Amino acid sequence: MTGARSPAPLNDGGLAAFPIGAPPTDVSAQQIIAGHRDLIRQAHAKGLRVIGATLPPMKGSRYYSARSETKRDEVNTWIRTSGEYDAVVDLDRTLASPSDGDQLNPAYDLGDHLHLNDIGYRAAAHAVDPADLR
Repeated sequence: MTGARSPAPLNDGGLAAFPIGAPPTDVSAQQIIAGHRDLIRQAHAKGLRVIGATLPPMKGSRYYSARSETKRDEVNTWIRTSGEYDAVVDLDRTLASPSDGDQLNPAYDLGDHLHLNDIGYRAAAHAVDPADLR
């Protein structure tokens, strides 16, 4: 990537260590979005189709905070509405608990409120529209 940091993994809650091994620094939603835009631009320049996925819920995990949730919501809104991806898989809505949209569905939770179990990965796979892969 050029010019922007790579998007922070979900469990970083908007923190990034760049270069790898450096102390983590706070990354804003706008910086995460800039990283997504850079990756999309590079892939499109190579003629690749780019499918984005929203960030799943993580309430209850050790990385959850009001600040990380605000960033996750902002990034997810951009992923859903920007039109910059060729297609979007909405893992946020697919994997959310029916009683709390900010938390993983307990049926999909490996136990740390962040990582998916086998049933959760199956649900995520079924959220992908096969037509989007063509």
